[in-house]
Order: sequence, then C-alpha cells, then structure tokens
Amino acid sequence: MKVLVINCGSSSVKYQIIDSETEEMLCKGLCELYGDESTFSYERTGAEKLKETGLTFNDHGEAVSRIIATISDPEIGVIKDASEIGGIGHRITHGGDKYTKSVLIDEDVKAAIQEFIPLAPLHNPPNLIGVEAAEKAMPGTPNVAVFDTSFHQTMPPEAYMYAVPYEYYEDFKVRKYGFHGTSHRFISIEAPAVLGKKPEDVKIISCHIGSGASLCAIDHGKSIDTTMGFSPVGGLVMGTRSGDIDPTIVTYLMDKLDLTAAEVLNIFNKKSGLVGLTGDSDMRYVDDMAEKGDDKANLALRMYARRVKGYIGDYFVQLGGADAIVFTAGVGEHDEGMRAMICDGLEILGIHLDPEKNKAGETILSTDDSPVKILLVPTNEELMIARDTAEIVSAL
Repeated sequence: MKVLVINCGSSSVKYQIIDSETEEMLCKGLCELYGDESTFSYERTGAEKLKETGLTFNDHGEAVSRIIATISDPEIGVIKDASEIGGIGHRITHGGDKYTKSVLIDEDVKAAIQEFIPLAPLHNPPNLIGVEAAEKAMPGTPNVAVFDTSFHQTMPPEAYMYAVPYEYYEDFKVRKYGFHGTSHRFISIEAPAVLGKKPEDVKIISCHIGSGASLCAIDHGKSIDTTMGFSPVGGLVMGTRSGDIDPTIVTYLMDKLDLTAAEVLNIFNKKSGLVGLTGDSDMRYVDDMAEKGDDKANLALRMYARRVKGYIGDYFVQLGGADAIVFTAGVGEHDEGMRAMICDGLEILGIHLDPEKNKAGETILSTDDSPVKILLVPTNEELMIARDTAEIVSAL
C-alpha cells in the first residue's frame, strides 16, 4: 500500500509517500504558505530536488491539491493517479487524554481535534485543515489520525498530574500530556531491535533532542514519563523554547515590561532557549560560536546538556535502571560534542561513552563493557505514521 503522510503546520505542509510493504520512501516535499510568496519543493528518491518560489498558496487546501497534482504528474510523479494512494496519514498534535492510539478519521474524530484546539491553538487548527483538504482532494480515500500525545497516555497519574487545585484537572484538563510521542514510539520499537531484544523486554530513555526536544522514560514499550508537559514549552532547553522555569517569572515580567501573559508566553515559546541565550536557535551555529570562545554560547551548551543529564538521572531512577540511552532527532543524531557533554558524568550510572564510536557516529556509542548501552537511532516519524495508517486501513 502506498501511504501519503501529511504534516500540516501553521504555515506549511510537509509530505511523503511511503510504500508500506517495503517501507521505502518514494518522494517527499514541503509547501510553505506565504500568500503570493509561497514555495513548493518535491524530491523523488534518487532524483534531483525540485523547488519553486513565488507561488500563490492561499490555504492548506491549495497546497494539498498541488501535492496531489505533482505526485501523479506523468513525467515526475511516483503514482499514476490518486487511486494508488491506499490511505492518508496525518500527524495530529493533540488528542488530549481521549486517544491512546492512532484512529481512522470520521466526524467524531474531527470534532475531537476541534475540541482540543484550546490545548494546542497553534497546531490543531492547521492539522484539521489538512485533514479536510485531503478529504476534499481525494474523496473516498481513508484518512488516519496519528496523535503526538497518544504514546504518553500510559503515564501514571503521579507523572501527569500537577500539584494545582484538582478541579483544574477536572474542569479544564490541566495535566501533563507530552509530545514527540510518534518519535518516542518509533524509538521504543527500533532501539530494542538494535539490542536484539523485544520492546517488552527493555527499559529505555529516549532522547529526542533537536530544535524541539524531549526525553521519554520507556518501560517495556510504554511511556511512563516525559519532559514536555501541558504544552511543548516545558522540559528541556530548546532552540527557541525556555523549557522548565519558575512560573512566577511570568507575572514578574508582565509587571516589569508591561506585557500581557500571552506576550510573555510567546517569549518563552519563540524567543527563549538557545536563541534567547545566544541570538541563534541552530545548535550548529551555537557550537561554532562556542569554539570561537563566545561565553554565552558556552553557557548555553552547558545549560542544554545539564538539563538533559538531569532528566536522564531522574528517569534512570524512575525506571529502576535502564538498558539503553538512545539519542535521536537533529542534535541527538548529528552533534557528537553535545552527546559527549550529556554523557560526561553519567558513568556513575553505568553509562560509558566510547569517544571514537561517538565521533564516528556508530549505532552503538557505548564502550563494549558499558552496563547501559548508548545508542544512536535516527527517528522516522513519517514511517511510524505510514505503518499505523497501513495497519488501520488494511483492517477495513
């Protein structure tokens, strides 16, 4: 089955087509929606990337229509027509506490995505628009929702509850939800395979660290805790997000800078983290600045590593030990220096990094005698979405 994977952001549509039988990616691309300054990219596996600029996409629907037209183009497409697409998988940011797994999209599911907009006001609206655009462009093709929050619904109450008045949970659903669930679930399957074991036989600390970042404690295939909370702002230091802070800073800055609460939260979401500390959100540039002796960049790196290291220690205790620490996502997969900074000092937990393996970017980064293995496993959220979509559609 050929699966079209769609990930709609507030001003973009990422897409891939994956053959679910071979798990081969046939093509991928990105639409950036900026009115009459929109862009469109398309890349077949093994072919040169095509990119157009100065296009006009007024909404996600027009972008999806362009995607369908391109992937079925007689000269450059990867399918003859839209009927070859067996299912469409959608990354949906927030499913609240209602969805513990991926589901076939119907009117009830769309209503639920709408219901959870207050919990994800920047993400769920474009996610829903993408679903409706796909339904319009390819009527009759099954659509599947893969929720970023669903993997974490196995957390126990003591992990997901906040110590605020209980009625806030009852009335307004104030609790930890966690995100990056699709990535962490992929790691929960792929990392045990590297160890020659089954997911239900291992304990893993999954480190999805990139521009957005979160850790997940995975106990025999199930999430028992994660660093992101009610929103994706909580937890680790990230590219533009602050991570954990004292909540009184919100009211303090409101008073000092004459800002609204929404304006302060926007700062914590978009102007903090690495960019707030150094002026740049890209870890590669922060690394370069640090190598040149920039004090703020070096501070940012130490803060970044310290926060990850602290949560690894926390989760190691919660899990009662771990079989593996897994690095994934942009920084985790490509930044040997940050991996080394994070692992430095974790030897007391039986976590021993091999410098040469780390430099080479091998799959197993730990020393041969390390009680806890350190793995580098590239994440593939799109493949996870395609797997779920194919499984649900095949059962219809």
